[in-house]
Amino acid sequence: MPELTQRFPIKTHRIELRVRYQETDAQGRCHHANYINFFEVGRVEMLRAAGYNYRDLEAQGLFLVVVEVACHYVAGARYDDLLTIETTLDWTRGVRIRHNYRVLRGDTLLAHGHTIVAAVSPDGKVLRLPEWLRS
Repeated sequence: MPELTQRFPIKTHRIELRVRYQETDAQGRCHHANYINFFEVGRVEMLRAAGYNYRDLEAQGLFLVVVEVACHYVAGARYDDLLTIETTLDWTRGVRIRHNYRVLRGDTLLAHGHTIVAAVSPDGKVLRLPEWLRS
């Protein structure tokens, strides 16, 4: 794991995933709730690609909890579609981090949105973001 004094080294991260059968609805489309899960995958894997992981953060007493989420749906995905989840670190402020997301099938935009996470202690008290997480 990189030293916790270094700045977060990644601005944008991309990961591919396939729509699984259980993620589809009766119409054969990827159910809308799964896009929020895709955002989570993007955020977690961006952190991992930078050399960090949530498990280590939590072991050190830093929890990042979602305080806001928005998703705008443009087109639908279907079972076995290969999707790209693009996660961008938008900003950090005090205790919060905002990420923007784009879900693509090839060059086709399927959804876009954002999350804001806040840093809290194991007992739920708000914590200032460590220096390395501030952009």
